Amino acid sequence: MGICYIIGAGEFGNRVPSPVSGDLVIACDGGYAYCLEKGIGMDLVVGDFDSLGEVPDHPGVIVLNSEKDETDTGWAVMEGLQRGYRKFVIYGGTGGRISHTIANIQLLSDLADKGAEGILMGEHSWYRVIRDGEIHFGARESGFLSVFCLGDRASGVYEEGLKYKLEDAVLTKEYPVGVSNEFTGKESKVAVEKGMLLLVQEDKQA
Repeated sequence: MGICYIIGAGEFGNRVPSPVSGDLVIACDGGYAYCLEKGIGMDLVVGDFDSLGEVPDHPGVIVLNSEKDETDTGWAVMEGLQRGYRKFVIYGGTGGRISHTIANIQLLSDLADKGAEGILMGEHSWYRVIRDGEIHFGARESGFLSVFCLGDRASGVYEEGLKYKLEDAVLTKEYPVGVSNEFTGKESKVAVEKGMLLLVQEDKQA
């Protein structure tokens, strides 16, 4: 199974999705215009189309009710899961209203709860959530890496190969202690034995 790409109407920066055969591309509302501009083929186009201003002429259009519990992106994530996808990349899901960015971070948490993987790509940053697991980074990574506890408590937290080392630490939701660590040109990793962590990588020029 490939990757489910979800394209919203927020910030993109220089990052452009590169889907291949077997991937699923879902454009959400105004993300349709971005995909047209970049020549990205779309399998589905979903939304209430308040951002786009019209229902696009596409064979995979699904019009959602504007009065609904889930966001357009949330609907797209559920659709991807139902189709069997376990890896998700969300573009255009940051910027604009901060409430939408927070909602998309919560979607990453939901994916982690379901044993799936998600990454939210911003203009100068990306966001990931891990639960009871670890993530490895190559030596080419650069910039800042901040780690936050999602939930009451995260125990057995390790940060290795970064500027500041963390070993068997306990993080809580009340106080941030993992802000602005840095990549150092070496392979590195972040791990948590029990709990959920939000990882935020930011470019230094951001």
